[in-house]
Amino acid sequence: MPEGDTVWQTAQRLHQALAGSPLTRSDLRVPRLATADLTGRQVLEVVPRGKHLLTRVEGGLTLHSHLRMDGSWQVYGPDERWRGGPHHQIRAILANTAHTAVGYRLPVLELLRTGDEGRVVGHLGPDLLGPDWDPDEALRRLLADPSRPLGEALLDQRNLAGIGNVYKSELCFLVRVSPWLPIGEMPSPERLVAHAKKLLEANRNRRARVTTAESRRDRRLWVYGRPGRPCLRCGTPVRAADQGRAGQERSTFWCPSCQAGPQGPDPS
Repeated sequence: MPEGDTVWQTAQRLHQALAGSPLTRSDLRVPRLATADLTGRQVLEVVPRGKHLLTRVEGGLTLHSHLRMDGSWQVYGPDERWRGGPHHQIRAILANTAHTAVGYRLPVLELLRTGDEGRVVGHLGPDLLGPDWDPDEALRRLLADPSRPLGEALLDQRNLAGIGNVYKSELCFLVRVSPWLPIGEMPSPERLVAHAKKLLEANRNRRARVTTAESRRDRRLWVYGRPGRPCLRCGTPVRAADQGRAGQERSTFWCPSCQAGPQGPDPS
């Protein structure tokens, strides 16, 4: 699932391509929006909110989309070939005279009043890359359930918005605690919030996500996607396991030597 920095970059591309111009084409290919037509309306702005995208158009309307696991927005020039996927995977087309934005495999696409955006994003915690960022409120939300495992608490967008599976594993490594440690037992938990902000800020303008300061493809991340490979800090094989409530499990990666606390399920 795209994380906050990826969604931020997508919003920037869409804003640069669409904002300030009237739409010459509007094609929303989901049943409940089959008759909706935004043609002629000016796009005011495209803003990210955690992992959500809000495309605001004149007339007080917002097109809300979420990429989840497979969705993407691609921007093309007038004569550029569309290459984001098969034609049947297109869920939205927004175009002006200079650019066409095409939404592929969007699992969430809805049109609502701009004044009602709180209905779809009001539950989110402080946005790590947003103007509402509040580290004290993010910390308060994280600690509200002190028995919750750190990895699960980080993925809960109601605590702080923008962290996905990559940053969850990398953040736990950087603060040297196990993803299974109850967050209430973590020493100096404010460090976690500070690291989260620093990582997403550092990566929001990068094409390739980096948490290690290394440029080599196989050394850009400390533990994520490295099961069985040597930890880049100590050489111990990195472990991986599913974490989360039934039906919501996500892969988690960690170094059992560098990260203190419970070590997750028995690999045997």
